[in-house]
Amino acid sequence: MQFEGLLKRPVMFRLFAILVAVIATFVTAPQVQAQVTEFRQAVAQAAASDSDLAAFYRARNFEGIWSASGDRRRRNALLEAFNAAGDHGLPSDRYDANALIAQLQAATTPTAQARAEVEMSRLFLQYARDIQTGVLVPSRVDRNIHRQVPYRSRLATIQAFVQSNPAGFLRSLPPSSPEYTRLMREKLEMERLLADGGWGPTVPGRKLEQGDSGAQVVALRNRLIAMGFLQRTNTQTYDAAITNAVQRFQQAHGLAIDGTAGPGTLNALNTTPERRLQSIIVAMERERWINRPRGARHIWVNLTDFSAQIIDNDVVTFTTRSVIGAADRDRYSPEFSDVMEFMVINPSWYVPRSIITKEYLPQLQANPNSVNQLIITDARGRVVDRNAVDFTSYSETNFPYSMRQAPSRGNALGLVKFMFPNRYNIYLHDTPAKSLFGRETRAYSHGCIRLADPFDFAYALLSRQMSNPEEFFQAELRTGRERRVDLEAPVPVHLVYRTAFTKADGPMQFRRDVYGRDGRIWDALSREGVAVRAVRG
Repeated sequence: MQFEGLLKRPVMFRLFAILVAVIATFVTAPQVQAQVTEFRQAVAQAAASDSDLAAFYRARNFEGIWSASGDRRRRNALLEAFNAAGDHGLPSDRYDANALIAQLQAATTPTAQARAEVEMSRLFLQYARDIQTGVLVPSRVDRNIHRQVPYRSRLATIQAFVQSNPAGFLRSLPPSSPEYTRLMREKLEMERLLADGGWGPTVPGRKLEQGDSGAQVVALRNRLIAMGFLQRTNTQTYDAAITNAVQRFQQAHGLAIDGTAGPGTLNALNTTPERRLQSIIVAMERERWINRPRGARHIWVNLTDFSAQIIDNDVVTFTTRSVIGAADRDRYSPEFSDVMEFMVINPSWYVPRSIITKEYLPQLQANPNSVNQLIITDARGRVVDRNAVDFTSYSETNFPYSMRQAPSRGNALGLVKFMFPNRYNIYLHDTPAKSLFGRETRAYSHGCIRLADPFDFAYALLSRQMSNPEEFFQAELRTGRERRVDLEAPVPVHLVYRTAFTKADGPMQFRRDVYGRDGRIWDALSREGVAVRAVRG
C-alpha cells in the first residue's frame, strides 16, 4: 500500500497519526527528560554556594525563571533595568547587559543554560540590593555613620519578583522619596551639561565686588550665566544684576550672603561640575541608606547645612540654624536616626565623661577651684569638697567623680534640651554662646546640636498637644526648676550629612564637606566602579 493512499483514508489516517505520535514519544521523551534533568541538576549545583538562591530554586524543584521562552518579559525587564543602572549612580560595569546577552546566546547546553540562569538571579539580587539600599555599607566607610540600613530579605525579594509584573517590580526598587527623584533629575542634567562642555572657564582673582570691571568680571558674569544664576547680559561691570546673582549663588551654597565674590565664593564658583556631580551621586547613595518611611512629622538635621528642620508631610514647617560638632576627630557629630521623646526645660548639664577627663581634670589638677560653675559629685550623687581631693592622683582612666552644672542662663545647655535617648549621648539644645550662629561655618560643639531658636522649636513641637505652648513653656521656664515634658507623639529625628540636596522650588543646593565624609564615600563608590559620565541629551 502506498503512503499517499493511507492519507486518503480517514480511519487509516487517524491510526497512522497515532502511530507517528507514539513513535515520536518513544524517540524524543527520554532525550527531553534527560535535558530537563541535566538542567535542574546544574541549577542545583550552580546555586549551592548561595543559601538564598539554593532555597529559592529548591522550592521550585530547580525550575528556571529566566531560561524558558516564556520568561522573555522577565529577561527583557531585567536587561532594561541594567541598561539604566548608571542613571542611578550604580556601577555600570557590574550590570553589563551586553555581556549578559552574550552569555545567554552562548549557552547551548543544559549545563551552560543553568549557569546563565543562576547568574541572572544572582545579578538580579545584587541589583535589587544596590538600588534599594545602597552599594556601600555605611559603617565601613566612616565609623561615625551609624545608619541602620533597611536591608530586605534576598529570598523574599526574588520570591516576590517571580509573582509580580517584572517591569513594575523593578521600577519599585529605588527610593520613592521626592528627594531621590529630584537628585536623579539633577544628575542627568549635570551629565548633559558635562557633555556640552560644563560651565566654561573658571573665574580668576581673589576678590571681586560691586563697581569692579574688566576681564575678571566678564569671566564671573559668564560663569554665573552658565550656572543659571544670571540672565544673559553684555555688562562688563560688577553691577546690581551681578550682585544679585552672586547673592543667589551664595544662598544656594550655604555662604554668607553679601553679594561680594570673595575667596570662599570664588572657590565655590570654580568648583568643577564633575565634583558637583560626585556630590549628587553620593547624596543618591545616602538616600538609599535611609530608604524607609521617615515619619509624617520628623526632625531633619543636616549637619553640613548647619540647620535643623521640622518636616510635616514632606513640607518644611520650621527651620533654625544650628551649631554642630567641631571638625576634630573626637568632636564630630555622628549620623543616625532615633526618636525624640521629651524635652527638659531648665536642664542640668551632666558633663560627659570624655569632657571631664580630657578637658576639666587637667584644669582641676592645676587649680582645684577652676571650672567652679560645675558641681562635683561622687558615685552616690553627694557633692564633693574640691579642697579635700588631690586631683593630681587621678588619671583619665581612674577619675571616680561626676560633674554637672545646675540650671541657669549660663548653663552649657542653655534653658532647654531635646532628648532622643541614644548610645552616642547626642541631643539638641539651647546654648548661651549665641554669637556662633552668625558665622558661616558653625562646627564648634562637642558633638551635640545647638539650636539658634530653641524656644520656637519647643513651641512648634508642643503645638500638637496644647493650645498655647508658648505660655506653658514660659511659665515653666520662670520657675527655674528642671522640668521634663514628654511629647505625646514622639517624633523621629534624623541626623544626616548632605553636601548636595534639592529644594522643591529652587536651585540645587551644595555645601562644604566639613568632615570629609562625602569625599570618603565617593572614593569607596569609585572603587566599586561608580564613575562620573557625560551623556549627550
